[in-house]
Amino acid sequence: MQNIFPIIMCGGNGSRLWPLSRTAFPKQFLSLVSQQTMLQDTISRLSSLEKTVPLFICNEEHRFIVAEQLRQQHITASGILLEPVGRNTAPAIALAALKAIADGDDPLLLVLAADHVIQSPERFVDAVQQAESLAAQGQLVTFGIVPTEPHTGYGYIRQGAAMGSGYQVAEFVEKPDLVTAQRYLQSGDYLWNSGMFLFKASVYLQELNAHRPDILVACQAAFENSSHDLDFTRIDKAAFETCPDESIDYAVMEPTQHAVVIPLDAGWSDVGSWSSLWEVTNKDAQGNAIRGDVMLEQTHNSYIYSQDRLVATVGVDDLVVVETKDAVLVAHKDNVQQVKQIVNRLKADGRCEHLRHREVFRPWGSHDAIAEGARYHVKKVVVKPGQKTALQQHFHRAEHWVVVSGTAKVRNGEQTYLVSENESTFIPIGAAHSFENPGKVPLEIIEVRSGNYLGEDDIVRLDVDGVGY
Repeated sequence: MQNIFPIIMCGGNGSRLWPLSRTAFPKQFLSLVSQQTMLQDTISRLSSLEKTVPLFICNEEHRFIVAEQLRQQHITASGILLEPVGRNTAPAIALAALKAIADGDDPLLLVLAADHVIQSPERFVDAVQQAESLAAQGQLVTFGIVPTEPHTGYGYIRQGAAMGSGYQVAEFVEKPDLVTAQRYLQSGDYLWNSGMFLFKASVYLQELNAHRPDILVACQAAFENSSHDLDFTRIDKAAFETCPDESIDYAVMEPTQHAVVIPLDAGWSDVGSWSSLWEVTNKDAQGNAIRGDVMLEQTHNSYIYSQDRLVATVGVDDLVVVETKDAVLVAHKDNVQQVKQIVNRLKADGRCEHLRHREVFRPWGSHDAIAEGARYHVKKVVVKPGQKTALQQHFHRAEHWVVVSGTAKVRNGEQTYLVSENESTFIPIGAAHSFENPGKVPLEIIEVRSGNYLGEDDIVRLDVDGVGY
């Protein structure tokens, strides 16, 4: 058998899982169904496949999140491709195929999304192994989920004639209405479209060239002009921007004559809404899925999530209650698809709650906004051992730093000195500054900004070794 080369796509913003999922930190990087993040769970279920060193595809903004979550799990990656702009799945997979062939191989690409739940990983691995021979023979294999209900939120695949351990794809169909979905379920001929695939890299590129050569030409130019930065491969922006925005389903899988589907019954979910997350989460005797500091009285069939404070419910049924540091969502489980409308309103109103959490993660640590006013901001800053921020300066604000845990190595203008617990230092306007954690435990600082302009764009980075915030 050929090598299996997992391609894990880490794009998407998961807006229907707001307020936990944000543009800067979407659902695939969150711990929602286990102690690991969804990305880490996706990697873990590959552990029983031989010779699997994944390739990751993400956007520029998420690159350090991906790298850090791999580091936490001691995962070795064959690369992290950075898309300069989003162009959907057909171009992303083309980039992965081009990299695989450029590395001197023509493996079977196992294309996975980083934000899926699979409750029976062993069945998933069995399905992949069943698909290997078909993919090696030049078929483009997709995995169709055995439906458990007449779901109207998924596309469907109609099975055709049997082929090996799978079936020829008779047709892909769009998300149906309820009556049509019920008919699909009763017929037994339809599977949910999972968006997971297995095929040879060269076969995918051949089919893409046959049906959408414009996508292939743009991806080839973008990949040929890519550059390397640490563990990342930066795809050329100018070339990639010319690439059409298209899914693999429309570009390749629907027009090809070589599409095969393998049925998969493994507790799969794309966790596309809060009700979907409730379905795949462990529940108490009253049907409640809870996480965090939660107290329930006469509450049934609800999803309650507390991030920062106590959440208590009394006499409610079928609700979703999600508390974060800067937003609270209360929704009926039957209406959670409309959460995206709240996100759209936040965007239209120019608010930031859809973009990022109050606590923002950086490669060196994190910072959490505690309080703010017209002329001051207060943040809690955590720096990981051995890490430092970029050397930078501001022209409209001064900063006071109070060390509450650990020891900081501070660069302040021309001086470099240590600041220990219960000590503070002052950074005047215009002074070049940075802080570093030279110790073995996390460094915690309370930072007070004061001035007539406190925006994040009042910053000039003076080196490239650190990453500012």
